[in-house]
Amino acid sequence: MDDIHANLASNVKRLRDARGLSQQRMADLSGIPRPTWASLESGAANPTLAVLSRAAEALQVSIEELVGPPRTAARLFPAGEVRVRKRQGVQLRPLLPEPIPGLQISRMDLVPGGSFIGIPHTPGTREYLTCERGKVELVASGERWALAVGDSLVFRGDQRHTYRNPDPRRGAVAITVVCFARGSAEG
Repeated sequence: MDDIHANLASNVKRLRDARGLSQQRMADLSGIPRPTWASLESGAANPTLAVLSRAAEALQVSIEELVGPPRTAARLFPAGEVRVRKRQGVQLRPLLPEPIPGLQISRMDLVPGGSFIGIPHTPGTREYLTCERGKVELVASGERWALAVGDSLVFRGDQRHTYRNPDPRRGAVAITVVCFARGSAEG
């Protein structure tokens, strides 16, 4: 129980400070007396569910966020913790180490002459491909597109597609963004 009180005190103060508001202003916004707000921040309060609910609503967070362990401002993901996929002369590294529902962003490193066959996603999925270094070719539904540095291509991700580095001497780098169709199990 002590952890919950400590978490509540830390979270309420941190969230109020982040908004640049005084205890009196938060008390006014929440309908909670200022001495009660002060006791929430000191850890001395044993608030009712109604007080917690009003504080959470005024801070625009869930009650769980008020009583849970404080969130850190940032989290480092060492390179060794990020799962890199390697196949067919291509290395795929996620650029977002934490998942975002419906979205996947990766850096694609293609060895000289390397290619990669993409797996068709659920109907309605869109893919975005941007060439960052070298040259990248994409073949989808029998059509071929050649991308140079800075070029971007948008295509249906629900069809067969292949990525290829046409240069036999230099590697290529591309960024891929997959926007999964709503309700798909992939995203």
